[in-house]
Amino acid sequence: MKILAIQNRMGIGDTVIFLPYIEALYKKFNSPISLLVKESSKADQYLFQTNYIDKILILERDKNNVSRHSGFLGSFNLIKDLKKYNFDKIFIFNSSLRFNLIARLSNIPDIYQYPLFDKNKQHITDTPKKFFKDKLDLNINDNPNIQISNDLILGAIKNFQIDKNELNILMGIGGSGPTKRIPSRTFLKVIEKTLKIKKSKFFLATGKNSEEQIILKEILDSKFRNFCVPLDKFSIRETLPIIKNCNLSICNDSSFSHLSAALGIKTITLMADTPLIYGNYNSNMFPILPDGEETVSHNTLGKDKINSEKIFNKLIEIIN
Repeated sequence: MKILAIQNRMGIGDTVIFLPYIEALYKKFNSPISLLVKESSKADQYLFQTNYIDKILILERDKNNVSRHSGFLGSFNLIKDLKKYNFDKIFIFNSSLRFNLIARLSNIPDIYQYPLFDKNKQHITDTPKKFFKDKLDLNINDNPNIQISNDLILGAIKNFQIDKNELNILMGIGGSGPTKRIPSRTFLKVIEKTLKIKKSKFFLATGKNSEEQIILKEILDSKFRNFCVPLDKFSIRETLPIIKNCNLSICNDSSFSHLSAALGIKTITLMADTPLIYGNYNSNMFPILPDGEETVSHNTLGKDKINSEKIFNKLIEIIN
């Protein structure tokens, strides 16, 4: 059986959040699932060894309507592309009439989709849970699950001289927006406190954005430089086995928090300016909120109120 799932949200985190539903389809129909996702999901970078994934197809659309699948003519290009695979079923994680028509014209017999024309306020996890309960009578409460081979894990130990007698910590210091990026001083305080209790190595994960690079430089210019390994020159694919070798992660609301938790690593999520659901939907996630806040959402603007002592206390709780 050939099954396609469409997840057309933008980011890595959005795609990771939907993985339990993809894996549930794999288990129900005993067949790996193909994904149609945007290139910005970077799904090929972290799902290349995950056994419930078949093919990863790229939805080539952009805001300027000049890509292969954009606009009216792009719909016909997508239909032509999908017809090649002869899918038996399709699961559409949105309410778009466009995708419904594309599925029909691609000659896919069984179409499962969110209710049409019901786009407003669709919850990132509640909506697909209801969808699967209503359509397949499945209750989905599993964590996202990303798989990588033991060979890659062992290779990372050798290449990065990872000592299992030390505490190995991923620090996701980047973030997609400036309000999500916790200042370097907060991470430095955690590093200092941690080194007082155990010899540790800190893997610093961030992107190439100039503001993210400033945070990275501030940490590397500190007296703790020799305990830190920057990962900004490595691809996501290359960082996965490093993350898998860590005892825990401390991450801004970034792609690395989602990837880390989906790899089964206990992940402290620093929630400064994003709805809390993005930092607690996985049981491997332990959110830290800004001081004085009982929850967090857009415009909380709490990056300067994330308390290093709270992070360290949670770290101690996890390693003990």
